[in-house]
Amino acid sequence: MSLTEKIAAMEINYYLSKMSPEELAATLKLFRAVQAVKTNYVGSVDGVNLLTGSVKGMVNSLGDPYSVYMDPKMFSELMLETKGSFGGVGIVLGVKDKKLTVVAPIEGTPAEAAGILSGDQIVRIDAADTKDMTLDEAVGKIRGPEGSKVTLTIERTGKELREFPLTRATIVIKSVSGKMLDKQMGYVRISMFSETTSKDFVQKLDELKEQGMTSLVLDLRNNPGGLIDQCVKVAELLVPQGPIVSVIGKDGGRETYQSSLKSTPLPLVVLVNGGSASASEIVAGAIQDRGAGKLVGVKTFGKGSVQRLVPLDKDSALKITIAEYHTPSDRSIHGKGIVPDVVVEIPKDFDKESKQDPQLDKAVEVLKESLMKK
Repeated sequence: MSLTEKIAAMEINYYLSKMSPEELAATLKLFRAVQAVKTNYVGSVDGVNLLTGSVKGMVNSLGDPYSVYMDPKMFSELMLETKGSFGGVGIVLGVKDKKLTVVAPIEGTPAEAAGILSGDQIVRIDAADTKDMTLDEAVGKIRGPEGSKVTLTIERTGKELREFPLTRATIVIKSVSGKMLDKQMGYVRISMFSETTSKDFVQKLDELKEQGMTSLVLDLRNNPGGLIDQCVKVAELLVPQGPIVSVIGKDGGRETYQSSLKSTPLPLVVLVNGGSASASEIVAGAIQDRGAGKLVGVKTFGKGSVQRLVPLDKDSALKITIAEYHTPSDRSIHGKGIVPDVVVEIPKDFDKESKQDPQLDKAVEVLKESLMKK
């Protein structure tokens, strides 16, 4: 027996020693099933694929669309995404009412250009029905080499099914952008929380302050989330001393992220919509609960669960839901979303090509009103 085999045997014995009698019996059943298929199935059988399939089934049995087995391809793509560049059409996906749902199209991508919207439900990817497809399987089917094509069949509330033929592109996420709206009011958009977001946000704030910014509109619309450490660092720049978000685990354990900021740095209004999810909801919830600013727009997506990557080997991992986010006032985000202080719906017949932005206009109005009261 080689050294690698000896180490594997020791690890197997360790895990077996931690199991209950019922779990041991179920494990034995798994081993018997693998052997029975290998021995009896009429076609050729790969034992490794059988065991990998059992891992997928194990995670799928949790009934949680955000807990998945990540094969080498998925794992590699996830690593690319958090670095801010990947190949695809520019859609962030979630699950709502057990249906594959667009959380948000990413700015400047084929999906946004084609008119795909937050809340659209994807019923087919090419010819494949998405009904029993896991979230990460869907992501894997939509992504692909630059220049290749994929067709998404979309169901939109109150409308007939519509096909969107898309050409994949290299998706490079510019997470922070901004400008001055007038001589004193700045505007910063965060499209996703990636590895450099907090650094880019500080740089953009400094740039706008040099231009005279004394108040800020922060746009988190269609921001599907990203890295929690980055959203916390952004919140630390906006929320006064005290809690930002609590992460509550399966046994009720609570980890609370805190801000040490002495006071709110500048008058603030935050734009949110149904495409604002996860990390962007953390920032919005903290700002609302701590009185650091007002939220304008429509209710957020409601994705408030925490996933942890658990490597199985160097090429694969489990992504497992380990906790839920709660806002400083102990509100659960998951499945509920955050209702803004000022609700501004976008009319269904609104011309997307129009340069008008009713939600931004309202945010500016709310910010000016708050400045007049000071």
